[in-house]
Amino acid sequence: MDRVLVRLIAATSFLALSLLPALSEPKHGIAMQGEPALPPDYTHFDYVDPDAPKGGSVTYCVVGSFDNLNPFILKSLRTTARGMMDTVYGNLVFEPLMQRNYNEPFSLYGLLADSADMDPDRKSIEFHLNPNAKWSDGQPVTPEDVLFTYDVFTAKGRPPYSDRMSMIAKLEKTGDHSVKFTFNDKANREFPLIVALTPIIPKHAFDKDSFDKTTLKPLIGSGPYTVDKVQPGQRIVFKRNPNYWGKDIPAKRGFDNFDQITIEYFLNANAKTEAFKKGICALDDETDPVKRDRDIDIPAFRRGEVKQEYFDTGIPPVVTGFLFNTRLPKFSNPVVRRALGMLYDFEWANKNLFAGKFNRTMSFWQNSELSALGHPAGDREKALLAPYPDRVPAEVMDGTWRPPVTDGSGQDRKVLREAFDLLKGAGYYIQDGRMVDPQGNLFGFEILTSSQDEERLAALYQRTLEKIGIGVTIRSLDGDQIQSRKQRFDFEVLIGTSGFNNSLSPGSEQVGRWGSVAARQEGSFNLAGVADPAVDAAIKAMLNARAKEDYVAAVRVLDRLLISGNYIVPMQYNTQQWLAYWSYLEHPQKTPIFGYQLPAWWRKPN
Repeated sequence: MDRVLVRLIAATSFLALSLLPALSEPKHGIAMQGEPALPPDYTHFDYVDPDAPKGGSVTYCVVGSFDNLNPFILKSLRTTARGMMDTVYGNLVFEPLMQRNYNEPFSLYGLLADSADMDPDRKSIEFHLNPNAKWSDGQPVTPEDVLFTYDVFTAKGRPPYSDRMSMIAKLEKTGDHSVKFTFNDKANREFPLIVALTPIIPKHAFDKDSFDKTTLKPLIGSGPYTVDKVQPGQRIVFKRNPNYWGKDIPAKRGFDNFDQITIEYFLNANAKTEAFKKGICALDDETDPVKRDRDIDIPAFRRGEVKQEYFDTGIPPVVTGFLFNTRLPKFSNPVVRRALGMLYDFEWANKNLFAGKFNRTMSFWQNSELSALGHPAGDREKALLAPYPDRVPAEVMDGTWRPPVTDGSGQDRKVLREAFDLLKGAGYYIQDGRMVDPQGNLFGFEILTSSQDEERLAALYQRTLEKIGIGVTIRSLDGDQIQSRKQRFDFEVLIGTSGFNNSLSPGSEQVGRWGSVAARQEGSFNLAGVADPAVDAAIKAMLNARAKEDYVAAVRVLDRLLISGNYIVPMQYNTQQWLAYWSYLEHPQKTPIFGYQLPAWWRKPN
């Protein structure tokens, strides 16, 4: 062949190859922003002891009940047994494709999938399953299990699992140990990580037709524990699987150290505290500093058999407060909600109830660069808010907004007057000592509580509101009743002492908390019923941000909108996590940015 022709063919082939899209390579980890911090040859997460001793038992205690072991269905959504798939006690039975490192904002490392091949534009991701991954009955984890998981979740699962196929254009088996997700235009840049965190279930152990029915039959998973004993509503016992497939992979070294984990259920917080004092419960996580100081003064503590410890975290504090159901006409006006928000007397509560040990909650991402507090809105934020003029007050835009500070007397007339003037401007007035709305109806509402601590805070709020004629009733319900009412959005005001946990990498969970679609979706976590196009746009911008500057701007816009919407009357927080525990427990020296991690604790030998 002519040498010129050969060179021409070679050059043409090189040019054709150069025009092909760049191929990504399978990686041991993926991150929401940038690259994962740990190298491919990492041996364990840095907040565990890889040589922690195995053995012994531990009993954790919770308030509530349970009548179901399947955490993926709508029925008994909020009364499913703890531990099956749990952010506090660990994913004991069901596992995702990749494991989160809690010392990074949002990075995942190999678990059921030992690597992932994500295209640079995040339009697809291929997971390579660990060939050693097995279910607790010894059968291998296969691509067919992944396909079945998404099929049954879509047909029979609960939100958010039931919604995930709506963002997937194609889900296919690409090899004996690989499966590929191709996304459609509804997906965002975080969605590949959400897919990686979705628990996988075994096809051979579940029946699709009956999947949405509650069950107390022990379920098969791939996790480090199996269900050993079940006493409905009272106790669930997990036994460590000696043949757990993943005990030696880097993402699991140092975890799952107890031979047996028992979770006990109690009707109320006081009963749980008494059980801790008697040694039934291994630990106590009381949030009230006055109550914890009183309750910890027991003989076992004085003998050194019980310890108390404070753990520093690097994440925004949990947001707790009185949450309004804005689906109701009485709470549809943000001006009314703003006036009501002014009437929680934090200064009195902090001095008289909490010994001055709390700070006021003012932002959903407080104490971080994502917060609107102290950060004037820049050009990126103003551009995002431009289609929604006047949605954010000037003081929230410039970062100077703060809730009113009272004199701590419990009857600061200046603050009461300011709140009353807001209501008056919205058409409300006083008649025979009672607040009346513009339609002539008496204005008041009911607060649901589920503990004595919640009742105490509700009574404080009630007392202040009644000073300007707003009638408030307090109804105490047990945990099951509260959860059922939440699921049906059947409430006026909730006191959310469990709160909203926020991270340094907020993502798709914000859709479920504040998105318009979730507001209409039974069982969703958008309890406030927020349905605001501006909020939806901020969440969308956050999820699709490529540069960190764009991401921070979008989260700050969301923060400003939530503050301005007055959907919740924020209360107080403490910057540290507190825990009391019996001294037979031990934990690693390092605390990750998300706080202590119970799955990395162990029982001291002997």
